[in-house]
Amino acid sequence: MNIKEISRAKLPTKWGEFIIIGFEEKNTNNNHIALVYGIKKIYKNSIILTRIHSECLTGDTFFSLRCDCGLQLESALKKISKENCGILIYHRQEGRNIGLLNKIKAYNLQDKGLDTIEANYELGFNSDERNFISCINILKILGILNIKLLTNNPYKINILKKNGINVICRIPLITGYNIKNYKYLKTKKIKLGHLL
Repeated sequence: MNIKEISRAKLPTKWGEFIIIGFEEKNTNNNHIALVYGIKKIYKNSIILTRIHSECLTGDTFFSLRCDCGLQLESALKKISKENCGILIYHRQEGRNIGLLNKIKAYNLQDKGLDTIEANYELGFNSDERNFISCINILKILGILNIKLLTNNPYKINILKKNGINVICRIPLITGYNIKNYKYLKTKKIKLGHLL
């Protein structure tokens, strides 16, 4: 496996107490986080509510209205808490893995009329540069092989299934749109096939 667990601790939040687990990629030293709620033991047939949430500093921390990321993060944590059992993997690949500074450059191009995909191409990137293998390996390390996946992204479902994670069902994560993120969400639906 390309990733190893480094440490874990209790993380009290407004939705309840999670266990925060830090993971590090062996070849890059990149790190990712798993927030685990209410899981005492994983049985062979356990089906765990799961969210893979890609890092978005602007949405998750600064409450940007350009995307729906922060709202999705909050909604996922609420749903996991309500379920009383689940995991959120915080996938540290900012801006679909183009990095924070390139994401700001992409925002600048979007201000000039390009959509998110066109801006990525203009900067020399693919529409989505993310790699989900570390997330898959985190699930396997924790013994989570059967999941209910909180996502609107069919690609996530396919890549998980191809790599040994049994996606029992998809649970939509619809948080609504506003005048600032409408074009962004429309682009995700039309050009990336998101189920919105």
